[in-house]
Amino acid sequence: MWPLLRPLLFSLDPERAHNVALRGLQLAGAVPPLRGLLRLLYRAPSRPVTLWGKTFPNPVGLAAGWDKDGLAMRGLPALGFGHIELGTVTPRPQPGQTRPRVFRLKADQCVVNRMGFPSRGEDFLAERLLRRPTDVIVGVNLGKNKDTPNEDALADYARLVTRFAPLCDYLVVNVSSPNTQGLRDLQHREGLERLLVGLVAHRKAVGGEHTPLLVKLSPDLSEQALEDAVGVAVDAGLNGIIATNTTLGREGLTSAAKTEAGGASGAILTARSMVVTRRIVDLAQGRLPVISVGGIMTPDDARARLDAGAALVQVYTGLVYAGPSLVKRIVRALPQTQ
Repeated sequence: MWPLLRPLLFSLDPERAHNVALRGLQLAGAVPPLRGLLRLLYRAPSRPVTLWGKTFPNPVGLAAGWDKDGLAMRGLPALGFGHIELGTVTPRPQPGQTRPRVFRLKADQCVVNRMGFPSRGEDFLAERLLRRPTDVIVGVNLGKNKDTPNEDALADYARLVTRFAPLCDYLVVNVSSPNTQGLRDLQHREGLERLLVGLVAHRKAVGGEHTPLLVKLSPDLSEQALEDAVGVAVDAGLNGIIATNTTLGREGLTSAAKTEAGGASGAILTARSMVVTRRIVDLAQGRLPVISVGGIMTPDDARARLDAGAALVQVYTGLVYAGPSLVKRIVRALPQTQ
């Protein structure tokens, strides 16, 4: 199916192509025969992973950003995912950046985006999650509104923790997108400590301790900043780290669109995300799990992250180039005892 669909999708503007795929999976989720056909084509073998007392059907998940508003969350499990991460969701609806804001770099197997957290807001996603699928682990990625200053960011994130802790299986604090001005400044030690300590306390105050809280970090952090961020996450009592978000780097890219502003994903991240994953695993020393994402384009890439100590992996841009069978191929390549 993918060899037939890829030329059609690649003939479209990247954001339009994404929306076509999103709406297709939304339709499949609503029509049982279509959902069943996808399951038949893309069902992944069982490779269960236990994390936070929850059983993931397999260690391969969908990264945040693909389904920001939970539109296709009933269709996505049919592609074999062991978990899906929705969002980034913001408290209030916001449109994100102006278009064009997504660029496909085919020669480099990359995508550059400057979406800027387009979101229908917490009310829309919360309503969708009241009818969430039960056959997949669901996480929610949290972000502040663009017009919320960093000194007030805790209030935005706390509001989202209150809303979504009862509705999903885990939460992720996104402070690493390069497409919201100033957001990455929240990764600096003092700001990150204030934010994460405050959120852990807030989660307890609203009775959400049962919902794991993670933070997603940038691949562009210096060694000292990475050490600081992991130390803060551990000391604050977080339940995990996701490594990594997109990069502002453009090393080795040849496509003309490499000059576009935004975060780059795909093959450009394969090596760097691997390095950061391994380093976080070393720094954490088993005190919290790591989910590795960024540049996972093949089954070998996924296996390398798991062998490096990641508990789970996530894919996004790899799906653009390899198609939806990538999930099944990754899971099939894993040993039975993974």
